[in-house]
Amino acid sequence: MVTGGARSGKSRFAGLTASKAKASVYYIATCIPQDEEMMARVEHHRQNRPSNWITLEEAVDPARVIEQYDRAGSVFILDCLTLLVSNWLLSGEISNCPEEILARVKRLAETASNAQALVIIVTNEVGWGIVPADQLSRNYRDVLGRANQIIASYADEVYLMVSGLALEIRSLAVNKGV
Repeated sequence: MVTGGARSGKSRFAGLTASKAKASVYYIATCIPQDEEMMARVEHHRQNRPSNWITLEEAVDPARVIEQYDRAGSVFILDCLTLLVSNWLLSGEISNCPEEILARVKRLAETASNAQALVIIVTNEVGWGIVPADQLSRNYRDVLGRANQIIASYADEVYLMVSGLALEIRSLAVNKGV
C-alpha cells in the first residue's frame, strides 16, 4: 500500500517499485474522467507509463481484474483506491451503504493479499485537513479512512509518501495486526 497526500509522489513510487520487479506490469486505472482537466491528467499519466505496461481501465471491480490476470511474477498497480471509493459512492448503486463499500474493499484486500502477483494499491490520506462542509464529503472522508485501514491491515508493506519521500510505516507500527 502506498498512501499520502495529493502530489506526494505516490504513483511515481509505485511505478518505480513495479519497474524494479522486472516483471509484467498491469496498471489498473480506476479514474472516470468527468472534465477536460481530469482527461489531461489521465493522458499525462498514460504518457508517463512505460510502453510495455498493460493498462486495464476498471472503475468498479479491480478485484475481478486481479483474479483474471493473476500469475506469479506479475505486478499490479491499482491507481487508485481513492477514486475507486469515490466511484462507488457516486454510483447510486451503493452510495448510501458504507458497509457495502467496505465489504468491497475487504474483498479487494483479500484478493490482493492472496494473489500470486505483487499488488501495489495507491491511495490518499484525505482526512488530514479541515472538516468538510457537506455531508457527502464527510461521508467520503470517513469511508475512505476506513477503507485505507482495511487495505493497510492486509498489506505486507505500507508506505507513507511525504514530499516525494517514502517512509515504510508497517514496520514502525505498534498495532501491526489491526
